[in-house]
Amino acid sequence: MINVLILSCGTRNKVVQYFKRELAGKGKVIATDCSELAPALYEADKHYIVPRITDDNYIDTILDICRKEKIIGVFSLIDPELSLLALHRSRFESEGVKIIGSDYELCERCLDKWQMYKWLSEKGYSCARSFINKNEFLKAVESGEISYPVFVKPIRGSASISIFKAYDKETVDLLFSHDNGLMIQEYLNGQEIGVDCYIDMISGEVCAIFTKKKILMRAGETDKSVSFIDDKLNNFILKFVKESGFRGMIDIDIFDIDGKYYISEVNPRFGGGYPHAYECGVNTPSMIINNLSGNINIPAKSNYEEGIFMMKYNEVKIKRI
Repeated sequence: MINVLILSCGTRNKVVQYFKRELAGKGKVIATDCSELAPALYEADKHYIVPRITDDNYIDTILDICRKEKIIGVFSLIDPELSLLALHRSRFESEGVKIIGSDYELCERCLDKWQMYKWLSEKGYSCARSFINKNEFLKAVESGEISYPVFVKPIRGSASISIFKAYDKETVDLLFSHDNGLMIQEYLNGQEIGVDCYIDMISGEVCAIFTKKKILMRAGETDKSVSFIDDKLNNFILKFVKESGFRGMIDIDIFDIDGKYYISEVNPRFGGGYPHAYECGVNTPSMIINNLSGNINIPAKSNYEEGIFMMKYNEVKIKRI
């Protein structure tokens, strides 16, 4: 049996549904969350309410679930938990449980936007110019190196929480007066692209790339998008992913500005827009199950249909708890 544990499932009902579909007759999907009101819990074969990830007993609780449910693979759907899992990888592996995801260093780099900016710059990738020193930013504005508007955001953050678009010095001053852990980032004005990748956990080869042009965003996630294929972009993604050393699923945000690609953000997990990829035939759950079975996935060319639109809409889950 291939039993999979999905942590911090929240509202990601589709991801749970897809794994249940791919594991039908071969295993079970177990889900956890710290809230009974996380709707994705009730899509799983079985669920557990667990402490918050900051609780001292959190990892012990998850390991107990892994033993009880004979879990062989586990992954999280939220950024802060990715590093925590990677940090305790050896404890899970000693129990025969595979962490589906990248190493600790990579998870931390993705979570810390300043560290990611420095790495991208050192490797020669185009990205939004960034500052953590407000005075250095203001000097750059005075010299004409950068102009408003800019984004002010937490150095460590996710889901577009506490991100502000600043149009003047007064706003930047006000934001920095209330929080020291901020950075300023150049505003990129171009076509935003979402990329869903899967890197084989055994071979390290990129097995799938799905690209979509973002049409509308909401709360940091893609609300509407359209599928497309571009060989130049795919080659750029292959280079970046291989040089970075990721494993498992990753979600990349890229801006196309006059034919030049800027890497905006990387999340080493399922992105909020992944259902678009799955419904177009990019079956990451199947690839994960294949790896958990000890099999290497064969890298596949992008052969999904272009011009397929994804449109998210609200559903309601009613449950007596």
